[in-house]
Amino acid sequence: MIEHGFRNESHGLAAQGIKAAAAHYNLLPSALVEMAIRRGEGQLAPGGALLVETGIHTGRSPKDKFVVDEPSVKDTIWWENNPPMDPAAFARLKADMLAHLADEDVFVQDLYCGADPAHRISVRFVNELAWHMLFIRHMMRPPSRDEVAAFEAEWTVINAPTFRADPAKHGCRSETVIAISFEQKTILIGNTSYAGENKKSIFSIMNYLLPGKGVMPMHCSANHATGNPDDAAVFFGLSGTGKTTLSADPARTLIGDDEHGWTDSGIFNFEGGCYAKTIRLSAEAEPEIWHACSEFGSVLENVVMDPVTRELDFDDATLTENTRVAYPLDVVSNASESSLGGIPKNIVMLTCDAFGVLPPIARLTPAQAMYHFLSGFTAKVAGTEKGLTEPTPTFSTCFGAPFMPRRPEVYGALLRDKIAATGATCWLVNTGWTGGPHGVGSRMPIKATRALLAAALDGSLNGTAFRRDPNFGFEVPTALNGVDPSILDPRTTWADPAAYDAQAAKLVAMFVENFAQYEPHVDQDVLGAAPRVA
Repeated sequence: MIEHGFRNESHGLAAQGIKAAAAHYNLLPSALVEMAIRRGEGQLAPGGALLVETGIHTGRSPKDKFVVDEPSVKDTIWWENNPPMDPAAFARLKADMLAHLADEDVFVQDLYCGADPAHRISVRFVNELAWHMLFIRHMMRPPSRDEVAAFEAEWTVINAPTFRADPAKHGCRSETVIAISFEQKTILIGNTSYAGENKKSIFSIMNYLLPGKGVMPMHCSANHATGNPDDAAVFFGLSGTGKTTLSADPARTLIGDDEHGWTDSGIFNFEGGCYAKTIRLSAEAEPEIWHACSEFGSVLENVVMDPVTRELDFDDATLTENTRVAYPLDVVSNASESSLGGIPKNIVMLTCDAFGVLPPIARLTPAQAMYHFLSGFTAKVAGTEKGLTEPTPTFSTCFGAPFMPRRPEVYGALLRDKIAATGATCWLVNTGWTGGPHGVGSRMPIKATRALLAAALDGSLNGTAFRRDPNFGFEVPTALNGVDPSILDPRTTWADPAAYDAQAAKLVAMFVENFAQYEPHVDQDVLGAAPRVA
């Protein structure tokens, strides 16, 4: 095997029992761009971004993700959410994947996940595609010059996009597979070119390991007041709720946009970059992301480019609605250099309520925060999916169920305890509909949302008068300068208050039905935080 760019042979692939025709170690972004183009993996877009297509896999494959059923994790994995794989099947999968790679050129990157040295993990990524290594170099954190010589990988991710698994032989569901062995500290990924699997697999590892150290792993964005890292805030939210948009506040410093840990001393970003959606992107609405799309070395996934003019069309969803751009944090003008922040003063849970029931903002108790965190509510609207004719609730526990290896109550209890211990204020922010459900009412005004959120983060909202919501029991402000007071009481925005009451009762019933699965695992105070029909 020919190994390029690696100084310590004792730590090379051969020492791990991995063979390849050639192995290219720790290439810099410019070299990875060059290799990707030379190998026909992508093409240059205006400004020097690398434009790639991911084939049939334009998103994650959560149903093809497995955890090896090993003694050390048997009693701590949430098996209903993480299908088990037999250790013997994993051994066969690994042997066949390594045999497949033996005749291939591979690319290797040695990187860290986590900005806090006390809690980061070191990972070796091995992949057939140069552009995947460019992507993961942006997403993770390269060791400093002083750290390179001593770097030793704790975990290894072996990703072979051209390898097809055999369900009968490998104990998986299809030819696509993501398999995690906690005892071997190895992740195997096959038959998908979607680069997001590389980073999300490592987030699953962090989400398993950190609770054992008393650290709260969070699928959230985070920022802090400019010049004051101790004034930090985190933003939980599923896709479409405004997590990236609302955390990207020019008056505050961005810590990160996807995954963070909360220690006894503060929060830290897992990543070294951003992975943003680009469908219908505009310079006016998202200037930072727009700028990143023309940066040399950024990775554009499944974005359509005119073959003659080479103009990018961000409105074209021919390949997928899930078009993306990956870029390092240093592209963001107001990004934190350290990717660290103090203990959060504010916790924001974002929801897009298409039923028009929830207020634009509400203050939660620690027990209510755990209830809504475990619920992870948002809603899909009519027309967004085939056959969808009315708003449909979506509950994704911890605002990121696919990445949670432990039972959700573990994360919920950590969040509740940290809020109670630190005095952090928790807010539920509805970026959905007001004046009626989707199709009748209107979208919550973004100016009102920003004004309410700014007042929550600077503390001024706590000084206003609050009322108690009769259905959900949380506290809702009754007035804020610059915000129409009628919008703060959603019932008054409906033309027919009785119709609002019926819709509220319907939504309450959805919450209660969904939360039944957690009732045996939570304390009485959390059960008492459940909504009730007024």
